[in-house]
Amino acid sequence: MQFKHSENTETLKAVEKEVVSKKQNSIVIYNDDVNTFDFVINSLIEVCEHNLIQAEQCTFIIHYKGKCEVKKGDFAELRPIRNELTKRGLTAVIE
Repeated sequence: MQFKHSENTETLKAVEKEVVSKKQNSIVIYNDDVNTFDFVINSLIEVCEHNLIQAEQCTFIIHYKGKCEVKKGDFAELRPIRNELTKRGLTAVIE
């Protein structure tokens, strides 16, 4: 079976477009010397809908590693969550 170059190019472009559109972004929270463990845990539960264990684990990772990916999704879905986290005084970015 042989394919014409133009067919391969069109197929490749369609696949690339699908991969790019499905790219997941992440909210990353960085460690600071201001917020308490309890505040970060409660914020993750309230804003990111983590359960207690997940929120505690993320908080310890933030503290010991300096940052933690706390939520994945599409940019449009993550933006209001990141905005709420930053309103609470957390250092959160979408990557």
